[in-house]
Amino acid sequence: MTESQRPSGEYPTYPSYGNGDAAFPPPPSYAPAQPQPEPAAPRHRARRPVALLAAVAIAAGVVGGGTAALVGELTGRGGGSSSSAGVVPGTTVSQSDKGTVAGVAKAVSPMIVEINATSTAGESTGSGVVITSDGEIVTNNHVISGASSVKVQLSTGRTYTADVVGTDPAKDLALIKLQGASGLKTATLGDSSAVSVGDQVVAIGSPEGLTGTVTSGIVSALDRDVTVAKENGNGQGQGQGQGQGQGGLGGGQWPFEFGGRQFNGDTGESTTTYKAIQTDASLNPGNSGGALINMNGEIIGINSAMYSASSSGGSDSSGAGSVGLGFAIPVNTLKADLASLRAGGNS
Repeated sequence: MTESQRPSGEYPTYPSYGNGDAAFPPPPSYAPAQPQPEPAAPRHRARRPVALLAAVAIAAGVVGGGTAALVGELTGRGGGSSSSAGVVPGTTVSQSDKGTVAGVAKAVSPMIVEINATSTAGESTGSGVVITSDGEIVTNNHVISGASSVKVQLSTGRTYTADVVGTDPAKDLALIKLQGASGLKTATLGDSSAVSVGDQVVAIGSPEGLTGTVTSGIVSALDRDVTVAKENGNGQGQGQGQGQGQGGLGGGQWPFEFGGRQFNGDTGESTTTYKAIQTDASLNPGNSGGALINMNGEIIGINSAMYSASSSGGSDSSGAGSVGLGFAIPVNTLKADLASLRAGGNS
């Protein structure tokens, strides 16, 4: 076979050695050709670390929420932390303090005030809850009933004069407003229909004039029938002129009925009955009008009355303390009554 007859590309050509003859070609190899490894696929790197961080944040959001916050923390793009960062939604309790008495007390105490009401019968001390930044405060009607002068002391120690906006003796609720106040911290009103027996609660008020006193316990029962006097009659209501009068809570001579028995004196003929939250959180003279709070820092009730073994039968109970039977007006009752109270109430 001549060179021209050999199929093109079958065998390689070799250079001649000077005599015109081509070098004898080596025999072709019949070993199967080894496959060449394919080039490795190029690695695609994320254009920026945020891609990976965003994926991590999305996964975290599926598990526990808070994707945006997590991305902000991981990428460092959050800037300065906002006032609501790390706060349980709808409340003022931080995530790290959620579910603790200390956390609730720290968050809610600035919204609880001491109320000093003066009337012809003397002075009484009670508590109240700030609900607007310009100084609207809710309390019990019996705390300010018949008062000619109302002074309010904030947790900071600052004192304001307050005007009575509206009262509702049928619900033992009242609304007062501070003169010239602004920028106050406000409480979050919760949902008392979501409260269950056994829930842990915190009570904050001014028992015996000790502003900002914190006690804790549980919800002992719901829908307890508590009957109170609607009017400030028979020389009762505003206390005994000792600065400790507290109405339904102890020595203020504001009578109430529970379980067919009367406490703190005779309720008289003009009475009203409401469904109350029962709690074993310690309530004492001065707690009336203060807050019963859930562990998210939401107000679920306005403390209004307590049972004391020495307060039955009309006996003097100025030195009586809590025996773990306290009552609070459900916050949903308050929320339903707010518009009426702002309009002057049913006094």
